[in-house]
Amino acid sequence: MKVTVLGAGAWGTAFGQVLADAGNDVTMWAREPGIVAGIRDNHHNEARLPSVKRLPDNMTATGDRAEAVKDAQIVVVAIAAQHAREALELFAPLIGSQAIVVSLMKGIERATGERMDEVVREALGGLPVERFVAISGPNLSKEVADRQPSATVVACEDIDNAKIVAQACKTPYFKAFVTTDVIGVEMCGSLKNVVALAVGMARGAGYGENTAAMIETRGLAELAALGKAAHAESKTFQGLAGVGDLIATCGSPLSRNYTFGANLGRGMSVEEATNVSNGVAEGVPTTEAVVRMGEQLGVPTPLASAMNDVLKRGLTCEQMLHELVKGDVTEE
Repeated sequence: MKVTVLGAGAWGTAFGQVLADAGNDVTMWAREPGIVAGIRDNHHNEARLPSVKRLPDNMTATGDRAEAVKDAQIVVVAIAAQHAREALELFAPLIGSQAIVVSLMKGIERATGERMDEVVREALGGLPVERFVAISGPNLSKEVADRQPSATVVACEDIDNAKIVAQACKTPYFKAFVTTDVIGVEMCGSLKNVVALAVGMARGAGYGENTAAMIETRGLAELAALGKAAHAESKTFQGLAGVGDLIATCGSPLSRNYTFGANLGRGMSVEEATNVSNGVAEGVPTTEAVVRMGEQLGVPTPLASAMNDVLKRGLTCEQMLHELVKGDVTEE
């Protein structure tokens, strides 16, 4: 198949390699001329994925939007979540009427509080639900790029289209499971980043396993409660997109959100942590959006609220943890 990946960051490039390894002809689109030239001419993305010394020969790149998506059967979106709408609006008249659009993005749009499935479909002029696919799971880009065994979840309301995309990224080291629970997969991929910020902060401040486990499990309960209120399937939160992604994101310095939180725990300000981050920590803008979502759905969000106070009011890790554990005795 001809597949286009919009965005040549670390995850977009790593997933492009998966697609190429699966036998597809892959075109990467990027705005940066240096990245385009590096992938097209040298099969290398030095700026975003330097660990891969040579990308597959069936991967190329362009900075031309029309050229990138021409005749593409699958268009994969790997753009920073907070910039997705403005970027995709320029592609709306160019993407084929039958193309399946796949989102790798994990986040909630800060301005609107919308999930990425809602943002993508609106930005592309009302993309039909059966042509939208979300992919999420424990997929740290460097490990996938190193071809370490990994799995993910492919979600689409049309299960047949989910299977098409799953087959398109099937390799000996990468396995995809399918579901129709788009809302659940989207919420898992977005909200776990908030938990990773908190776990990273606790680790950076020197707290141990008990504290990390408390944050992760209570964070998962918070995610599941929000998901239930949004009519997602509860089993999604117990699978790869939920628990699986939470474990990977909260337990590895390869996670941008974990690393951002760890820097906060070591005493950096939000501005300082932003300056030293290698890439976008989507959990930062997502945190406030999760708090608002909880208010709209009538679901308490103690962890997201505590992390929002860290980001907005400068709470220390100790104060954040106090916010998380305070209150009356309740049932688990």
